[in-house]
Amino acid sequence: MTGGNPKPTPDELLDRARALVPLLREKAASAEDARMVSKDVMAALREADLFHILQPERFGGYEYDFSCLMKISCVLGAGCASTAWVAGLAIMHQWLVANFPLQAQEDVWGDAPNAITFGSYSPITEAEAVDGGWRISGSWPFSSGCDHGQWALLGVRIADDAGGDKPVIAFVLVPAKDYKIEDDWFTTALSATGSKRIVCKDVFVPSHRRLDLEDAKAGTSPGAKAQDRPLYRIPMFSCIPTAITGPALGALKGALDDFIDLNKTRKTLAMAGGRSMAGFAGVQTRVAEATAAYDAARLMILRDLKKTNDVVNGGGAVDLDMRMRNRLTHSYILKLCVGAIDGLYSVTGVTGTYEDNRVGRAWRDIHAISHHISLNWDAGSTMYGSYALGLDPHGQF
Repeated sequence: MTGGNPKPTPDELLDRARALVPLLREKAASAEDARMVSKDVMAALREADLFHILQPERFGGYEYDFSCLMKISCVLGAGCASTAWVAGLAIMHQWLVANFPLQAQEDVWGDAPNAITFGSYSPITEAEAVDGGWRISGSWPFSSGCDHGQWALLGVRIADDAGGDKPVIAFVLVPAKDYKIEDDWFTTALSATGSKRIVCKDVFVPSHRRLDLEDAKAGTSPGAKAQDRPLYRIPMFSCIPTAITGPALGALKGALDDFIDLNKTRKTLAMAGGRSMAGFAGVQTRVAEATAAYDAARLMILRDLKKTNDVVNGGGAVDLDMRMRNRLTHSYILKLCVGAIDGLYSVTGVTGTYEDNRVGRAWRDIHAISHHISLNWDAGSTMYGSYALGLDPHGQF
């Protein structure tokens, strides 16, 4: 709980997210123009306590699961995919911070339990070992939501403590006072995510603010051991794509609902003007296809998340087979979303090309989400296919 208030249930948090959808829709166009989520929308997300979903209870969080994150980011995505993207990452990064050593968590939340973190995982720079930690310099692109964060989570390369030839890939935590933001986010989609560049110059990082990628991938991080909670033993790549899958599903659902509402009364304007759009077989088919795609995708991800939760809650470990299925589902969901939104967009007519058309905006944003390496179908399908055929898989799992 926060501020002495009772801990809200997942359903109550979901209701709060639904209540924000009209605001997100109202602000979507201005957020695109500003190329970032507005401060008042971020304040509304905070007021709804959504950022505490995956945060440890010892720091005021709720320790719910990734199914809760999935449902909420999907609801928010129906209002604005960019806002859902930023909110989903803010929620998920609370889980990732919880995988750091406890001292690092104290640094982030000890005096500020409402602090949130954004950043970039790319190991852009090699950290220089110094007494008590490291020094880093570099610039990290694609740091979604960074204007609103109190901390940055950044990927680095660190010399192997055991003397190996290859550097260790790790994450480090840096407070906002130690970095600058370079505005280079000028895009045609997901514009409001504000995925700008974080720049560090000779920044000192204490040794306890380090999380090795291999530990996060295996579910054996220092935070997982210290917390002794099943939630934090889930392998990283089995769960973090949830944060950016939900916005795509939500954007599809929002576009589908808008498309149906519009075409119930919409008439043609061309030479055969006055005909009902609802009467065209092509329109009917696209609605059916999008509905089936949304339902199938949502059922798939919630099924996989439940199976993963059941395993860790029962004291087990998420094995390679389950990891591969999780990653297959992440990328296949985007394949379904892209196909469905392409179908709807193909029968919107010229109105779909207007900047503020919701189907057109969803089309742009869903395609952009599908380009993320964690959700790319070519990467996900070949990774799973090679594994299923007995070959060594390559990729993020």
